[in-house]
Amino acid sequence: MNKERQRLSDETDASRQAVEKNPFNICIWKSKEECGDCKLKYDIHCEIHKKDTLMFGVSAFMFFIPSLAGMYFGGMGWWILAYFAYWIVFFELWENRILCSHCPFYAEDGGQGHTLHCYANYGLYKTWPYNPSPMSRSDKIQFIIALGIFIGFPLPFLIVSQQFIFLLLTFIGIGTWLVVLRFKICPRCLNFSCPLNQVPKRTVDEFLKRNPVMREAWEKAGYIIN
Repeated sequence: MNKERQRLSDETDASRQAVEKNPFNICIWKSKEECGDCKLKYDIHCEIHKKDTLMFGVSAFMFFIPSLAGMYFGGMGWWILAYFAYWIVFFELWENRILCSHCPFYAEDGGQGHTLHCYANYGLYKTWPYNPSPMSRSDKIQFIIALGIFIGFPLPFLIVSQQFIFLLLTFIGIGTWLVVLRFKICPRCLNFSCPLNQVPKRTVDEFLKRNPVMREAWEKAGYIIN
């Protein structure tokens, strides 16, 4: 009898922990046994893989490093600090709310107050609560503006300080990063409403059918599932 009670207690604890970890019932945060015969893992990034994080990070640093180096050697050191300040605003406050908070990866533990576990912005503090709805038009416009500032901030300083070699390397780095996003990251990204997302509608529809909370929020926003 005591063993049976212990077993039931363990199952109850495990069930409670599962609900606490995945309060929005998002499929990517369920056990792998519950995936069944789902084929979506071949089409989208349902799991975090080091190679995706490495590819995203390395391509991004291909323009971070020459842009920062050019600003430094051009005597624009104080503006590097301003750029770092914008990184904090961009990642932790602005992008965190308008983009990341809509992503299924953000839904872990209910969103707000925990570290983000995803292949792109792994380790960021989740400043805002999870929002299962798609990005609004305002969110998308803000994201394009925020991303433009993020990419373009160093360019005027490299031009003014005549660091043209670093400027060229920065442009090459930006181009490489955007190509990686376009052909390797965005075609499989779970943040379906991002303006850069390239996942086919049929795949988005199948994912939403497996995630009732997201589906309801998206349909309330006007999305139509085929």
